[in-house]
Amino acid sequence: MKYYVAADLHGFFDPFWAALQEQGFFSDTAAHKLILCGDLFDRGPQAAELQKFLLELLARDELILIRGNHEDLTLELLRNWHLGSYKKRYHIANGTVDTVCQLTGADREDLEKKPEEVGRKFLHTPYIQTLIPAMRDYYETSRYIFVHGWIPCGFIPYSPLVAEYLYMDGWRQAEKEQWEKARWINGMDAAYGGVTEPGKTIVCGHWHCSYGHAYYEGRGGEFDQDPDFTPYYGKGIIALDACTVHSGRVNCILLED
Repeated sequence: MKYYVAADLHGFFDPFWAALQEQGFFSDTAAHKLILCGDLFDRGPQAAELQKFLLELLARDELILIRGNHEDLTLELLRNWHLGSYKKRYHIANGTVDTVCQLTGADREDLEKKPEEVGRKFLHTPYIQTLIPAMRDYYETSRYIFVHGWIPCGFIPYSPLVAEYLYMDGWRQAEKEQWEKARWINGMDAAYGGVTEPGKTIVCGHWHCSYGHAYYEGRGGEFDQDPDFTPYYGKGIIALDACTVHSGRVNCILLED
């Protein structure tokens, strides 16, 4: 099976489409699937277009969805809607509220004047009703494991710059809360710290690839000094987040397994 893999689209449909086209996704006549490693929406301006495209792929059984931390944030927003969560600064800064507006056709004034109506509309969007329920914590093939941040593992912070990552036996059966924490892990740090899966490569998103190139390869900076947002390949890891809001690109790789 051929797998086209991307992560952290964040509502940027045009660069995502361009990345798929560059890899030959649309002209591929062999058996193939698209794997998206979480964070479908928030920050980009094309949530509606992206939602429509993903629903078409899902209906054709050509799409595998991994849940990201932004999907968790979205459900948190809905759970606390009655408490005015749409006014919370972090939901606004993370782009979650903007996604609500894009997928419902509402604006900030509507949120102020008729929040219950907007909340009900968002609750019944395909994003909430179809895409998120189709997501899984991880997907595994004979050679690869696909996650958002990383696999669940132990984490001991010794300082703001130094931490120890500990491999967790039975991570595949981890509890919901452990997976939620794993979606926030910087996979490049965890892999460098020795938490990998023997005989497999973990493919992840969540943390911008320029981090790995800068700190583990000594090439460029994270956001200045000629940052490199192309996929990061390390021992036991492929990281894909291109930080599209900054780079303007989406990384898409082709794997066969």
